[in-house]
Amino acid sequence: MSSSSVRISLSFIFLALLISPSVSQTCKSQTFSGDKTYPHCLDLPQLKAFLHYSYDASNTSLAVVFSAPPAKPGGWIAWAINPTATGMVGAQTLVAYKDPGNGVAVVKTLNISSYSSLIPSKLAFDVWDMKAEEAARDGGTLRIFARVKVPADLVAKGKVNQVWQVGPELGPGGMIGRHAFDPSNLASMGSLDLKGDNSGGTISGGGEVNAKIKNRNIHGILNAVSWGILFPIGAIIARYMRVFESADPAWFYLHVSCQFSAYVIGVAGWATGLKLGNESAGIRFSAHRNIGIALFTLATIQMFAMLLRPKKDHKYRFYWNIYHHGVGYAILILGIINVFKGLNILKPQDTYKTAYIAVIAILGGIALLLEAITWVVVLKRKSNNSMKPLRT
Repeated sequence: MSSSSVRISLSFIFLALLISPSVSQTCKSQTFSGDKTYPHCLDLPQLKAFLHYSYDASNTSLAVVFSAPPAKPGGWIAWAINPTATGMVGAQTLVAYKDPGNGVAVVKTLNISSYSSLIPSKLAFDVWDMKAEEAARDGGTLRIFARVKVPADLVAKGKVNQVWQVGPELGPGGMIGRHAFDPSNLASMGSLDLKGDNSGGTISGGGEVNAKIKNRNIHGILNAVSWGILFPIGAIIARYMRVFESADPAWFYLHVSCQFSAYVIGVAGWATGLKLGNESAGIRFSAHRNIGIALFTLATIQMFAMLLRPKKDHKYRFYWNIYHHGVGYAILILGIINVFKGLNILKPQDTYKTAYIAVIAILGGIALLLEAITWVVVLKRKSNNSMKPLRT
């Protein structure tokens, strides 16, 4: 290839990089409509979001331009100041989306008192010059323009707690739908520093969010190991090892040890779930929560029922066995169901869900094999007993 061809090829590559919208996407590379200037900008650490702002100390107002792509086409974006906390509950929120009727970007205000109440409402402080626009060439990015009056107590602190979010769609009646609870969504918050000649803001915070994510992971691991793995193993031990006379009473002690360990680990996981619920006001996963409470209740009754276990020849032993097996299988089924519900909430990497499915499949395969062996042993034992001559 000649040197001129090489130069031409490099020129085309360089030109393609220049016009590519995905290259060097930073807050400083963005442009938007209007003649106002915003001397400070931040590349927010989550959700591909950017913030341009200007703080006017003379009237304690904060002019902002928040930019982010919605989670899906037709979705929404939101930016908020939370004067009382660091999360979304209590946030004084600006939400932008494209009007389903005419396709024009609009901005609304939400005073979020809880996650179950997401309807347009007046903010706790003044806001003006609100508008929204769509940046089609930036992949459908939406932008929120506004000027807000910073409360006096926040001015004294020199910083505000900001929260930002993106959502997939609008719900019935134009209400914004629930956003995802992925780590990036949960970590989309921080403090915007307004101190010092307005020479630039800083994003801080995230330690609390990281702690919550860590606690969520601990909660998931504890419950997956206890309800989702150890309890099924304990049930397999009780059902199949007891058939072999040589395994008595070892099977019983193995069964009790396995189930008691599962219960202790499960209670620890249940307690972390309660802690997460208390720290996440307004966030409710009702089915997962209710199944968890049912599991804890049934397992606790099962543990105490061991203290009332009748002897083998007792007349109530038959009824105790029916209760014990029924509750045990209920725990087994509910535990596995709730592990999958938890995985859908946590949304970890696919390998974790695949690994758990593989573990359950292996345990199921072992159970089927042992079921066949058990029937062979039982039928052979009955056959041998029927062939024994009767004593006179």
